[in-house]
Amino acid sequence: MKKLFYMLLCLFPVVAFPQQNWIKSSQLDSAWKYVGNAGFSAGEAENVSIAFSPLDGQPYVAFQDLSNSKKATVMKFDGTNWVDVGNAGFSAREADDISFAFSSSDGQPYVAYVDFGHSQKATVMKFNGTNWVLIGNKDFSPNNNGISMAFSPTGEPFIAILGGEVYGFATIMKFTGSNWVFIGIEGFSAGQVYYNSLKFSPSGEPYLAFNDEYYSYKARMMKFNGDKWIDVGKAGFSAAVSMWESLAFSSNGIPYVAYKDCGNGCGVTVMKYDSVMNGINELQELKLPVYPDPAGDLITFETSTQHTQSQLSISSINGKQLITRQLTQPKMQVDISSLPSGVYFVQLINDKSVAPVKFIKK
Repeated sequence: MKKLFYMLLCLFPVVAFPQQNWIKSSQLDSAWKYVGNAGFSAGEAENVSIAFSPLDGQPYVAFQDLSNSKKATVMKFDGTNWVDVGNAGFSAREADDISFAFSSSDGQPYVAYVDFGHSQKATVMKFNGTNWVLIGNKDFSPNNNGISMAFSPTGEPFIAILGGEVYGFATIMKFTGSNWVFIGIEGFSAGQVYYNSLKFSPSGEPYLAFNDEYYSYKARMMKFNGDKWIDVGKAGFSAAVSMWESLAFSSNGIPYVAYKDCGNGCGVTVMKYDSVMNGINELQELKLPVYPDPAGDLITFETSTQHTQSQLSISSINGKQLITRQLTQPKMQVDISSLPSGVYFVQLINDKSVAPVKFIKK
């Protein structure tokens, strides 16, 4: 629907807006100047992303090029004109959700994109000075519906995708020099993810800010501690539904998250997490140990003695309660042989301090 609106706007601007509301070019803010020619791409463009080269300081743009079968094109400003970087339409097939960035090690441009028209998997390419070349295999990721790319301080490319064991869950991958590997488990978020933003802290840890369906579509931030993804502060920390999360770090390493705040007039809200300022360590909900994962016919749950009178619940990803058991001891096995293969959540119904845990039934 949104694409249709923009197509109509491009084709029929006078119909879309009454003529008397148009601002004459002489009335435009004189402080804004065109960089090269306006509308410099060969045809229509979508998924536009801009970044500055650390090598020559010039702006580059990556976009989905409708004049080249919706493939990826990158252009740079040479001081006078916008020129192609390598071949226009260099991706093998249609490129959607383009994420464009320069390597932190050698300053070369990288493009990550999702092949929605075919495999719905991620591909990453790099310009080597002459041609655009694949980084690892094409279509290397699980199916997904969104992507963002960032580089570690040592120059390793990371991507965050909205996919994994379950379509739409948060998954992070990095390139080791030969292959793309998972950072932590696939689909580590509690629910489906929207509007993800991947960044590295000054100390080199990857952080992901996103909207988590499981926490009522509120903002959530997690980091990888070298072993697994953990919450930074409370999961679902925004007051209400959030959208378009964007993460950045201050010069002293404090993470800030900006987002559309549906609890405050749908305006912009910015929040920061400062564990030093608050005099506390990173706040994490208690977890319920669950193993093995993936599980077969039996799964084991462990908890502290203070939770032994709690009720255990196993639910589907849609929130439907499938199995309930009364906990009577700190360690308990449950028969899940009746459940089909898939992803499930387990939680203590009457103890909100214990976070729900996701597991996979083989």
